[in-house]
Amino acid sequence: MKVLITGAGGFLGSWLAEDFKNAGHEVFGLTRADADLMDRQQLRQVIKSVNPHCVVHSAGLVGGIEANMKNNYRFLLDNVIMGANVVATAFECDVPKLINMSSSCVYPPNSPQPFNELQILTGSLEKTNEGYALAKIATQKITEYISSEYGLSYRTLIPSNLYGPRDNFHPDSSHMLASILLKIQKAKRNKLDTVEIWGDGTARREFTYVGDLSEWVAKEAINLLSEFPSSLNVGFGSDHSVSDYYMTVADVMEYQGGFKFLLEKPIGMHQKLMDSSTASRFGWKAKTELTEGIKITAKWMENNVKLG
Repeated sequence: MKVLITGAGGFLGSWLAEDFKNAGHEVFGLTRADADLMDRQQLRQVIKSVNPHCVVHSAGLVGGIEANMKNNYRFLLDNVIMGANVVATAFECDVPKLINMSSSCVYPPNSPQPFNELQILTGSLEKTNEGYALAKIATQKITEYISSEYGLSYRTLIPSNLYGPRDNFHPDSSHMLASILLKIQKAKRNKLDTVEIWGDGTARREFTYVGDLSEWVAKEAINLLSEFPSSLNVGFGSDHSVSDYYMTVADVMEYQGGFKFLLEKPIGMHQKLMDSSTASRFGWKAKTELTEGIKITAKWMENNVKLG
Protein backbone atom coordinates (compact mmCIF):
# COMPACT_ATOMS: atom_id res chain seq x y z
CA MET A 1 0.00 0.00 0.00
CA LYS A 2 1.26 3.49 -0.83
CA VAL A 3 1.11 5.75 2.25
CA LEU A 4 1.68 9.51 2.46
CA ILE A 5 2.59 10.80 5.93
CA THR A 6 2.45 14.49 6.80
CA GLY A 7 4.90 15.77 9.37
CA ALA A 8 7.37 13.01 8.51
CA GLY A 9 10.23 15.20 9.69
CA GLY A 10 8.71 15.48 13.15
CA PHE A 11 8.60 13.25 16.20
CA LEU A 12 5.56 11.04 15.58
CA GLY A 13 5.75 11.33 11.79
CA SER A 14 9.30 10.02 11.63
CA TRP A 15 8.33 6.96 13.67
CA LEU A 16 5.26 6.34 11.51
CA ALA A 17 7.30 6.60 8.31
CA GLU A 18 9.84 4.09 9.61
CA ASP A 19 7.26 1.59 10.85
CA PHE A 20 5.14 1.77 7.69
CA LYS A 21 8.27 0.99 5.68
CA ASN A 22 9.10 -1.89 8.01
CA ALA A 23 5.57 -3.21 7.52
CA GLY A 24 6.15 -3.41 3.76
CA HIS A 25 4.32 -0.28 2.64
CA GLU A 26 5.57 2.21 0.08
CA VAL A 27 6.00 5.42 2.07
CA PHE A 28 6.18 9.04 1.00
CA GLY A 29 7.18 11.14 4.00
CA LEU A 30 5.91 14.67 3.46
CA THR A 31 8.02 17.40 5.10
CA ARG A 32 7.96 21.19 4.94
CA ALA A 33 10.47 21.00 2.10
CA ASP A 34 7.96 19.06 -0.01
CA ALA A 35 4.87 21.20 0.56
CA ASP A 36 3.48 23.89 2.83
CA LEU A 37 0.37 22.36 4.40
CA MET A 38 -1.05 25.87 4.73
CA ASP A 39 -1.04 26.09 0.92
CA ARG A 40 -3.77 23.88 -0.48
CA GLN A 41 -2.57 24.14 -4.06
CA GLN A 42 0.88 22.86 -3.16
CA LEU A 43 -0.65 20.05 -1.15
CA ARG A 44 -2.98 19.06 -3.98
CA GLN A 45 -0.07 18.82 -6.42
CA VAL A 46 1.86 16.54 -4.08
CA ILE A 47 -1.06 14.24 -3.30
CA LYS A 48 -1.98 13.92 -6.98
CA SER A 49 1.64 13.17 -7.84
CA VAL A 50 2.05 10.51 -5.13
CA ASN A 51 -1.48 9.08 -5.57
CA PRO A 52 -1.48 7.35 -2.16
CA HIS A 53 -3.92 4.71 -0.92
CA CYS A 54 -3.78 6.29 2.54
CA VAL A 55 -2.85 9.64 4.05
CA VAL A 56 -1.68 9.79 7.68
CA HIS A 57 -1.89 13.30 9.10
CA SER A 58 0.60 13.72 11.94
CA ALA A 59 1.85 17.25 11.23
CA GLY A 60 1.04 20.19 13.45
CA LEU A 61 2.19 23.11 15.53
CA VAL A 62 2.69 21.63 19.00
CA GLY A 63 4.17 22.56 22.36
CA GLY A 64 3.86 22.36 26.11
CA ILE A 65 1.70 24.40 28.49
CA GLU A 66 3.73 27.60 28.26
CA ALA A 67 3.93 27.54 24.45
CA ASN A 68 0.18 26.91 24.18
CA MET A 69 -0.72 29.71 26.59
CA LYS A 70 1.41 32.22 24.70
CA ASN A 71 0.26 31.18 21.23
CA ASN A 72 -3.41 30.17 21.34
CA TYR A 73 -4.09 32.17 18.16
CA ARG A 74 -1.43 30.44 16.09
CA PHE A 75 -2.07 27.04 17.62
CA LEU A 76 -5.73 27.34 16.60
CA LEU A 77 -5.35 28.97 13.19
CA ASP A 78 -2.36 27.05 11.83
CA ASN A 79 -3.53 23.65 13.03
CA VAL A 80 -7.10 24.03 11.81
CA ILE A 81 -5.92 25.21 8.38
CA MET A 82 -3.40 22.38 8.07
CA GLY A 83 -5.90 19.78 9.24
CA ALA A 84 -8.70 21.01 7.00
CA ASN A 85 -6.38 21.23 4.00
CA VAL A 86 -5.00 17.71 4.44
CA VAL A 87 -8.36 15.98 4.97
CA ALA A 88 -10.29 17.92 2.31
CA THR A 89 -7.52 17.62 -0.28
CA ALA A 90 -7.15 13.88 0.31
CA PHE A 91 -10.91 13.61 -0.29
CA GLU A 92 -10.76 15.72 -3.45
CA CYS A 93 -7.90 13.57 -4.77
CA ASP A 94 -9.88 10.35 -4.18
CA VAL A 95 -7.65 8.95 -1.44
CA PRO A 96 -9.69 6.04 -0.01
CA LYS A 97 -8.11 5.93 3.49
CA LEU A 98 -7.01 8.59 5.96
CA ILE A 99 -5.74 8.49 9.55
CA ASN A 100 -5.97 11.78 11.43
CA MET A 101 -3.79 11.87 14.54
CA SER A 102 -5.42 13.91 17.30
CA SER A 103 -4.71 14.58 21.00
CA SER A 104 -6.22 13.85 24.41
CA CYS A 105 -6.56 17.62 24.96
CA VAL A 106 -9.85 17.42 22.99
CA TYR A 107 -11.60 16.20 26.16
CA PRO A 108 -13.36 18.57 28.58
CA PRO A 109 -11.30 18.56 31.79
CA ASN A 110 -14.33 18.06 34.02
CA SER A 111 -15.50 14.91 32.24
CA PRO A 112 -15.48 11.66 34.24
CA GLN A 113 -12.23 9.69 34.12
CA PRO A 114 -11.19 7.81 32.11
CA PHE A 115 -12.26 9.78 29.04
CA ASN A 116 -14.29 7.95 26.42
CA GLU A 117 -14.84 9.06 22.85
CA LEU A 118 -18.48 10.11 23.42
CA GLN A 119 -17.39 12.86 25.85
CA ILE A 120 -15.86 15.07 23.16
CA LEU A 121 -17.80 18.35 22.78
CA THR A 122 -19.75 17.77 26.00
CA GLY A 123 -18.14 20.64 27.91
CA SER A 124 -15.66 23.53 27.90
CA LEU A 125 -11.98 22.89 27.20
CA GLU A 126 -8.86 23.37 29.29
CA LYS A 127 -7.92 27.05 28.93
CA THR A 128 -4.17 26.48 28.81
CA ASN A 129 -4.42 24.69 25.44
CA GLU A 130 -7.86 25.70 24.19
CA GLY A 131 -6.68 26.88 20.77
CA TYR A 132 -4.85 23.66 19.97
CA ALA A 133 -7.77 21.56 21.25
CA LEU A 134 -10.30 23.46 19.13
CA ALA A 135 -8.17 22.89 16.02
CA LYS A 136 -7.92 19.17 16.75
CA ILE A 137 -11.68 18.91 17.28
CA ALA A 138 -12.39 20.79 14.05
CA THR A 139 -10.12 18.46 12.07
CA GLN A 140 -11.71 15.45 13.76
CA LYS A 141 -15.21 16.60 12.77
CA ILE A 142 -14.15 17.31 9.17
CA THR A 143 -12.72 13.79 9.04
CA GLU A 144 -15.91 12.33 10.51
CA TYR A 145 -18.27 14.24 8.21
CA ILE A 146 -16.43 13.39 5.00
CA SER A 147 -16.19 9.73 5.94
CA SER A 148 -19.84 9.34 6.94
CA GLU A 149 -21.26 11.33 4.04
CA TYR A 150 -19.17 9.66 1.33
CA GLY A 151 -18.57 6.18 2.76
CA LEU A 152 -14.81 6.49 3.17
CA SER A 153 -12.40 4.97 5.67
CA TYR A 154 -11.33 8.28 7.22
CA ARG A 155 -10.76 7.92 10.96
CA THR A 156 -9.26 9.86 13.88
CA LEU A 157 -6.92 8.26 16.41
CA ILE A 158 -6.53 9.99 19.78
CA PRO A 159 -3.20 9.04 21.39
CA SER A 160 -2.26 9.85 24.95
CA ASN A 161 0.86 11.95 25.48
CA LEU A 162 3.75 10.34 23.61
CA TYR A 163 7.45 10.08 24.39
CA GLY A 164 10.54 8.38 23.02
CA PRO A 165 13.65 8.95 20.90
CA ARG A 166 13.45 11.90 18.46
CA ASP A 167 11.08 13.77 20.75
CA ASN A 168 11.29 17.57 20.85
CA PHE A 169 13.73 18.53 23.61
CA HIS A 170 13.69 22.29 23.01
CA PRO A 171 13.19 23.95 26.42
CA ASP A 172 10.62 26.43 25.05
CA SER A 173 8.33 23.96 23.27
CA SER A 174 8.89 20.43 24.60
CA HIS A 175 6.14 18.35 26.21
CA MET A 176 6.32 17.30 29.83
CA LEU A 177 8.35 14.08 29.81
CA ALA A 178 10.94 15.38 27.33
CA SER A 179 11.17 18.54 29.43
CA ILE A 180 11.76 16.49 32.60
CA LEU A 181 14.55 14.49 30.95
CA LEU A 182 16.20 17.65 29.70
CA LYS A 183 15.91 19.48 33.05
CA ILE A 184 17.39 16.59 35.02
CA GLN A 185 20.20 16.10 32.53
CA LYS A 186 21.09 19.80 32.90
CA ALA A 187 20.81 19.59 36.68
CA LYS A 188 23.28 16.69 36.71
CA ARG A 189 25.71 18.45 34.44
CA ASN A 190 25.55 21.70 36.43
CA LYS A 191 25.49 19.87 39.80
CA LEU A 192 22.26 21.56 40.88
CA ASP A 193 20.73 20.59 44.22
CA THR A 194 17.11 20.98 43.04
CA VAL A 195 14.96 20.77 39.91
CA GLU A 196 11.85 22.95 39.58
CA ILE A 197 8.42 21.39 39.08
CA TRP A 198 5.43 23.43 37.94
CA GLY A 199 2.54 23.04 40.40
CA ASP A 200 2.45 20.68 43.37
CA GLY A 201 3.23 17.51 41.40
CA THR A 202 -0.17 15.88 41.88
CA ALA A 203 -1.49 16.40 38.33
CA ARG A 204 -1.65 13.10 36.48
CA ARG A 205 -0.66 12.27 32.90
CA GLU A 206 -0.84 9.20 30.67
CA PHE A 207 2.22 8.59 28.50
CA THR A 208 2.63 5.99 25.74
CA TYR A 209 5.93 5.02 24.14
CA VAL A 210 5.79 6.34 20.58
CA GLY A 211 7.15 3.15 18.98
CA ASP A 212 4.29 1.07 20.36
CA LEU A 213 1.73 3.37 18.78
CA SER A 214 3.44 3.75 15.41
CA GLU A 215 4.01 0.01 15.03
CA TRP A 216 0.35 -0.78 15.76
CA VAL A 217 -0.86 1.90 13.32
CA ALA A 218 1.42 0.62 10.55
CA LYS A 219 0.84 -3.10 11.04
CA GLU A 220 -2.76 -3.34 12.23
CA ALA A 221 -4.79 -0.14 12.29
CA ILE A 222 -4.19 0.62 8.61
CA ASN A 223 -5.96 -2.63 7.68
CA LEU A 224 -8.90 -2.18 10.06
CA LEU A 225 -9.95 1.43 9.47
CA SER A 226 -13.35 0.59 8.02
CA GLU A 227 -14.21 -1.27 11.25
CA PHE A 228 -13.15 1.56 13.57
CA PRO A 229 -15.55 4.11 15.07
CA SER A 230 -15.04 7.67 13.81
CA SER A 231 -12.67 8.42 16.71
CA LEU A 232 -10.60 5.97 18.75
CA ASN A 233 -8.60 6.46 21.95
CA VAL A 234 -5.15 4.87 21.89
CA GLY A 235 -3.42 5.21 25.26
CA PHE A 236 -1.21 3.34 27.70
CA GLY A 237 -4.11 2.46 29.97
CA SER A 238 -2.85 3.95 33.24
CA ASP A 239 -1.36 7.22 34.41
CA HIS A 240 1.11 8.63 36.95
CA SER A 241 1.50 11.88 38.84
CA VAL A 242 3.91 14.53 37.65
CA SER A 243 6.00 13.83 40.77
CA ASP A 244 6.15 10.15 39.82
CA TYR A 245 7.58 11.03 36.40
CA TYR A 246 10.23 13.29 37.92
CA MET A 247 11.25 10.64 40.43
CA THR A 248 11.37 7.90 37.80
CA VAL A 249 13.53 10.00 35.48
CA ALA A 250 15.78 10.98 38.40
CA ASP A 251 16.20 7.31 39.29
CA VAL A 252 16.96 6.27 35.70
CA MET A 253 19.46 9.13 35.25
CA GLU A 254 20.94 8.70 38.75
CA TYR A 255 20.20 12.26 39.81
CA GLN A 256 20.61 12.66 43.58
CA GLY A 257 19.11 16.12 44.06
CA GLY A 258 15.67 17.19 45.21
CA PHE A 259 12.69 19.07 43.77
CA LYS A 260 11.22 22.53 44.24
CA PHE A 261 7.49 22.94 43.57
CA LEU A 262 6.42 26.21 41.91
CA LEU A 263 2.87 26.42 43.21
CA GLU A 264 2.08 29.61 41.31
CA LYS A 265 2.63 27.96 37.91
CA PRO A 266 -0.27 26.50 35.85
CA ILE A 267 -0.59 22.72 35.57
CA GLY A 268 -3.28 22.34 32.88
CA MET A 269 -5.78 19.53 33.38
CA HIS A 270 -5.51 17.69 36.67
CA GLN A 271 -5.90 14.33 34.92
CA LYS A 272 -6.02 13.14 31.28
CA LEU A 273 -6.49 9.38 31.47
CA MET A 274 -8.31 7.83 28.49
CA ASP A 275 -10.42 4.71 28.09
CA SER A 276 -8.71 2.72 25.30
CA SER A 277 -10.80 -0.43 25.70
CA THR A 278 -12.29 -0.13 22.21
CA ALA A 279 -8.83 0.03 20.63
CA SER A 280 -7.78 -3.03 22.65
CA ARG A 281 -10.49 -5.02 20.85
CA PHE A 282 -8.66 -4.20 17.62
CA GLY A 283 -5.34 -5.53 18.91
CA TRP A 284 -3.95 -2.40 20.56
CA LYS A 285 -1.67 -2.96 23.55
CA ALA A 286 1.09 -0.71 24.86
CA LYS A 287 4.13 -2.97 25.26
CA THR A 288 6.82 -0.69 26.65
CA GLU A 289 6.71 -0.07 30.40
CA LEU A 290 7.54 3.43 31.64
CA THR A 291 10.96 2.77 33.16
CA GLU A 292 12.14 0.87 30.07
CA GLY A 293 10.86 3.61 27.75
CA ILE A 294 12.51 6.35 29.80
CA LYS A 295 15.84 4.47 29.74
CA ILE A 296 15.69 4.21 25.93
CA THR A 297 14.70 7.86 25.58
CA ALA A 298 17.31 9.13 28.03
CA LYS A 299 20.08 7.26 26.21
CA TRP A 300 18.96 8.73 22.86
CA MET A 301 18.80 12.23 24.36
CA GLU A 302 22.27 11.97 25.89
CA ASN A 303 23.70 10.95 22.50
CA ASN A 304 21.76 13.35 20.30
CA VAL A 305 20.70 16.50 22.19
CA LYS A 306 23.14 19.31 22.87
CA LEU A 307 22.59 21.19 26.12
CA GLY A 308 22.28 24.96 25.84
